[in-house]
Amino acid sequence: MLVLHYTGMTSGPEALARLCDEQSKVSSHYLVEEDGRVFRLVPEERRAWHAGVSFWKGESDINGRSIGIEIVNPGHEFGYRAFPAAQIAAVIELVADIRTRWSIEDSRILGHSDVAPGRKIDPGELFPWKQLAQAGHGLWVEPDAAPGLPLSEGEEGAGVFALQAGFTRLGYDCAPSGKYDAQTTSVVQAFQRHWRQEQVDGVADGMTRARLIALLRAAA
Repeated sequence: MLVLHYTGMTSGPEALARLCDEQSKVSSHYLVEEDGRVFRLVPEERRAWHAGVSFWKGESDINGRSIGIEIVNPGHEFGYRAFPAAQIAAVIELVADIRTRWSIEDSRILGHSDVAPGRKIDPGELFPWKQLAQAGHGLWVEPDAAPGLPLSEGEEGAGVFALQAGFTRLGYDCAPSGKYDAQTTSVVQAFQRHWRQEQVDGVADGMTRARLIALLRAAA
């Protein structure tokens, strides 16, 4: 799989230095600067330490199953901002190039927040997932209908169970219990950062659920 991150540091050079520092115990296969420059840091066939404690579709050793791309952006802590056009163009080109060498399904092109909800929020709600998918990489859907009342933390019942089952089927760590707990809220927020970017509040409104259903169909 491919896992996209933002660096979450004050500058690109600072992030590059950290990724190249053995003492930091963190690494990624690539770093993409804001001006579009691409740095190859770890060979694709080697493990890089970028995902940390993570999970997707029953797999927990994400570092051993993924290629990590760090995208220079100060992140939410240091002044989160839109990703420049040159940078996104470079990311799209890089992803396309990587996929010529590896068999990576669109449903396995993910954000760090997808594989580590509640712990990570990058690359965040400003990353243009729709643009990436329109270029042929990743999933994106635009469902027509968005029926139903919102579900939120504290609620219980069959609707919550079905929601959790849907997230589990897509790949998230969200075992169905029928109780909308803090873990479910974190998963909903992660999903929204990727596929419902105009609303990142952890509330599963009708559009959030409609997009989940449409994505399950697209990934089938």
